[in-house]
Amino acid sequence: MKQFSSETVWHMDERDLLSLLESGRLLPETRKINFYAPSFMYYRTSYYRSSTMEFPTISVTGKGCSLKCRHCGGLVLETMYPATTPKDLFHLCERIKAKGGLGCLISGGCLPDGSVPLREFAETIGRVKKLGLTVFVHSGIVDLATAKALKSAGIDAALIDIIGSDETIREIYNLNVTVEDYARSLKLLRQTGIVTVPHVIVGLHHGRLLGEFNALQMIKKYSPSAVVIIAFTPIRGTDMEHVDPPKPLDIARVVAAARLMFPDTPVVLGCMRPKSKHREETDILAVRAGANAIAFPTEKAVRFAEDNGYGVAFSSMCCSQIYADIIHA
Repeated sequence: MKQFSSETVWHMDERDLLSLLESGRLLPETRKINFYAPSFMYYRTSYYRSSTMEFPTISVTGKGCSLKCRHCGGLVLETMYPATTPKDLFHLCERIKAKGGLGCLISGGCLPDGSVPLREFAETIGRVKKLGLTVFVHSGIVDLATAKALKSAGIDAALIDIIGSDETIREIYNLNVTVEDYARSLKLLRQTGIVTVPHVIVGLHHGRLLGEFNALQMIKKYSPSAVVIIAFTPIRGTDMEHVDPPKPLDIARVVAAARLMFPDTPVVLGCMRPKSKHREETDILAVRAGANAIAFPTEKAVRFAEDNGYGVAFSSMCCSQIYADIIHA
């Protein structure tokens, strides 16, 4: 592994990259991988079955989003539980707890400035924490007041998508901010002492790589607790429904670059990525690239990990939980 840098891997041609992955030289010495299947979506294999309420996703804006990004169009929000007032949020979390839930991911649509209106829910999130639930928030752009409010609320971690291309921010997010605004958000979250788990979206720019390596370099400056790699997935009914997703090897390139750039930080293949054969190939390549965890893994990926000497563990938590699971392993 020491023979390669993240930059070298990033610029390898496809044949050399595939050869490197298949050589096993990126595999860790300690072979353990965590698999996650939270309540975001139904998951059932011969290895594990997801629950319906152990770790759901909540939108504090319901179906509302000011940006209507070209890859999402607000449709992802329709898969979340709505809780548009602090009272609704608390009552929903009480139900989650009563049904044996472990926690939740609180997210929502964006305001015109790219932020998610989490500050007005911070006091309630503090009450939710007292129920004994793990609480992650998925923020957009954050300011200092929001970061301080979330820290005071006692959230377990902040998840944030980091975009490394101004062109992508304008064209896909319909947003008038820059990569520096995302870097500033990372800085504020870390300065306030919040566990931060940035996400990098592979192929968000019309299915092509643009800005992902820059995003990783931005993230490196702020000591993340884990790095999650996800991938653009065409959604029916959006402006980009007919755009081809990034190739599995493109996704593996980003995972491998992250692995080399963050040798002591958990690297995760997250839940958003194409399904079917594309996912089967992606998942196995991610294991070869040294991923510490995969959300909703295919059976072939789990079997591949076992066949290559990995100890495997399943969890119904969000995959961002890897930062704590590795510490307590």
